[in-house]
Formats: sequence, structure tokens, C-alpha cells
Amino acid sequence: MSKKITRRSFIGNCSKLTAGTLLANRPPRISFPDPKNNYQREKVLEIDPTPQFEISPYLYMQFMEPLGTTDSSVDAAWDFNHDCWRQDVIDITKELAPTMLRWGGCFISYYRWKEGVGPLEQRKPMINQLWGGIYNNQVGTHEFVDFCTKTGMDPLICINFESDGRKNWAISPKGNVRSADAKEAAEWVDYCNNPSNQTRIKHGQKKTYDVKFWQIGNETSYGEDGMDAETGATKTLKFARAMRRADPSIQLIGWGEGNWAKKMAEIAGEELQYLAFHNGFGPGGEDSPLRGIEYRKDWAKTWEYFMNSYKMPQSRIQEMRERVSGFTIPLVITEAHFFLPGRNRCEALSTWAAGVSNARMLNVHERNGDLIKIATLADFCGTRWQNNAVIIPTPIGSGKSFMMPVAMVMALYRKHSGQNALKISSFPPDLDVTASITENRIFLHVVNTNRTQSISTQLIVEEKKIASAHAFCIALEPDYEVFEYRPEITNPKESSIPQNGKWTFPKASVSAVEIDFTP
Repeated sequence: MSKKITRRSFIGNCSKLTAGTLLANRPPRISFPDPKNNYQREKVLEIDPTPQFEISPYLYMQFMEPLGTTDSSVDAAWDFNHDCWRQDVIDITKELAPTMLRWGGCFISYYRWKEGVGPLEQRKPMINQLWGGIYNNQVGTHEFVDFCTKTGMDPLICINFESDGRKNWAISPKGNVRSADAKEAAEWVDYCNNPSNQTRIKHGQKKTYDVKFWQIGNETSYGEDGMDAETGATKTLKFARAMRRADPSIQLIGWGEGNWAKKMAEIAGEELQYLAFHNGFGPGGEDSPLRGIEYRKDWAKTWEYFMNSYKMPQSRIQEMRERVSGFTIPLVITEAHFFLPGRNRCEALSTWAAGVSNARMLNVHERNGDLIKIATLADFCGTRWQNNAVIIPTPIGSGKSFMMPVAMVMALYRKHSGQNALKISSFPPDLDVTASITENRIFLHVVNTNRTQSISTQLIVEEKKIASAHAFCIALEPDYEVFEYRPEITNPKESSIPQNGKWTFPKASVSAVEIDFTP
């Protein structure tokens, strides 16, 4: 039913704009409206079909980072017997359908990209200083971009930004230099995007990788031995200019969390298209059930904590909005997810309740989509890390890779989203709703936050007649735990909505609704 959001026009538009013009004259963001009070209006879900700001297709990205001994991650996704990606990982990624994949996190601060290109047998292993163990570099630039190509994602590469100022990462325990400068970053851009790059051609790749998105550094403001904001911004400007000389068309992301935002925009904003920050959220206070396996003991309490978890990332986004007020540069959230104490698998995030909670956070991103243009809610893949979107069973052949609840809702939203945000004029209590539009089709993302009761409503498009409508719904028991590939249970169920617009959203459900209306 849905029309896919295109990315070509989005990239093209961004490439023509500077930090000073990209968001000029942007409309105000869409707020979460208060429900109407009288009983009849309580049942109405009414949409204003007037297009507002553009919804970026990159609000549903993922990021990939070799996580060493904490999670087999990239190594688990790679078939070392045949020097290729596991087919079940490719298949589940196509189902997830993310628009973008980011290479690197903290790992990038000691990653030297030249060790991961060329013949596999000649690549140099490295110590994974933060995550533990040895990374053998069998997956490098070529393999990463190849995975993006096979699964329909745009690549985003995070570069080594002088080890983000951290001296303990700049030199490995073995005495190897792990910091990289602006020249090395520019050479990476040239390797990927210059049609005449002889090193890439020598490696058997005549066609360019065409990597348009690059992030300069990662969590640069974290840690006492890191850079200060002015130093970081000045160095970012140097890196940006060097990288842009290699390819003037690239889109650059600078680090802008906290008090770095203003300084980065002032000093380096002329060369940047985006500012990045990270948005981790936790379990609440000491009495929170989102710790270990406490969540199983009182589901009413667990549900309440999950449903209120959106408030923390929402507050962080509001803080960042205030910090960049006065600047016309958009924000990106290149890492965001739950941080919950407990075992690495973190069973609470395997529950459908976590999926509903993450859907509320996706709605927060969409409501702030006038300013946020790239975002995620999970790490991408692995065997046990607590916030993975995809779990990879090991050993190979022991089962198919499967989506965690956070990925289930990201896939649902990604496949049923419009190009421009809409305003919700009214909605029933307990429903969390966002809306978007492409031509004459409206897309709703509806979260029923009520654990025990379904919500009946009347769908209305202001001054328009509904021609047809369909709902794509995931409605599981909140305590259902996803631990294997069971698409017959976890995939969305499609239903036709009557032309009169009357519809019931099941308890504890997440739905995407498509409404075609008569112009």
C-alpha cells in the first residue's frame, strides 16, 4: 500500500544548502496536542491535511560498530568461511529496511581505515581498545559499503578525529599510534568517492563507493582528557575543509552535544550540514522495574515505567533545541537507545512493552522532525548486546537472525511514512499519534499506551472524504518476549478500515495507518 520515501531528492536538496540557509523560514515543530474534553470529541482522531515541515527518511537509521568481546556484532554477521555477509543477516536487514547505516562509534577513535582495505589476507588486525579483543579488519570500507548496497541503505562513515582528544586511545597499550589527522580523513573520502583513486582501483574496485555522509568525530566532548569546545570546533573546521577538498559534494556532521553546539555552529558551521548528539535513556529511579529481571514481577508498574520513558529523550531534545536556537543548522541523533542495568541480553528490551515504548520515542523524533533529520533508536546487530535492533543466532545454522521489538516498530514506521508532517487536531486519550502525508495519502503512527483496553475512534481528515484506509498493526501481550524468528507472530497484520473511518486500536498496540482521500 505505501509509497516509499525517496532519499535522492532529500540528499540533492541538502547538497545545495548551507548551514545558514537549510532551515530558514522553517515552520514551527508539531506539538503533542491536548485532547478535546467533551465525550464525543474524545473518540475523534482528526487530521489537518495541510503539509508542514519535511520528514527526513533518515529518522529510521541504524549504526554498526565492532563491539569486541561485549558482543560479536560485526564478526557474527560476517561469514568467515565464505568471505561474505551471512544471508540471514542480509534478509532480516531488508525486512528492517533502514534508510542509512553508520560505520563507527567509540571504536572509530582508534580505527585506522587503511588497515581495513585491500586483499583480506594482507589486512592488519588491531586491538579493540574499548570493547576488548582483537578486530581482524576482515570487514572494512568495501565490505561495509557492499552491505549497504545489498540492503538498500545509504552509508554514513564516522572518521577518526584525532582519537577525539583521548590520549589513552591515541596510543595503544602496545605502543601503536591510533590517532588520525585531517589528511587521513581526506584520503578516506578520496578513496571512496574519487573516480580516479588509484589505490581503490588497485584493490579491484573501479566504481566509486559514493559515500555522501561523513561524521567528524564521535562523543568528542565526553571524558576529562578530551578536547574543549573551541579546540574541537577549530579542528573540525580544519577536517571539514580537507575532506571537502577531496569531494565538495559530501554532507558533513560535526559533534555538537551540550555546550559544544553553539561553539561548533559559530566556528565550523559554514562547512557543516548537521550537528550530532547522542540520546541515551535509562530505567528511572532505584525503584524502577527496568533493572535485571525485576520487570517480570509487576507488569502494571513495568508498563507505567516503559510508557513514561519517552520523557527523558524528549527533554534532552528540547534542551538541544534551546542550545541551537538562533542557528539554522539541523540536528542528528547518531546514537540513541535504552541503557538498562542487568545482563548483557537485558531481557526487558526483548518484551513487546519495550517495543511500544520505543514507538513513543519514534513519535517524539517525528514531532521534532523540523530540526532532527537523522536519528536512530538502537545499535544495529549482534548476539547479546542489550540494545540491538537485530539478534544474530550463533553458531551459523542454529537459527535465523530476528528483529528485536525496537526494530519491529522501526520497520513498521519506515515502511509506512510520508514526506511531510501533519498536525493532529484532536485524538482520543491514551493514543500517541503522529501524521505525515505524500500527495493524497496520509500516514498515521498510532501507539495505544493503554495496557488493558482497546481504543475505539473515528478517523477524520479535515474537509476531505476518505476513499480508502488500511491499518498495519502489531498487537502482542506486553510480556511477550521475542527470542527467535517468528514472523507469523511478530509481523504487522494488515486490515481494511471501513470508509466511515471508524476503527479500534487494540490494547498495547503499535499501528501504521494509511488513508487515501479524495482531493
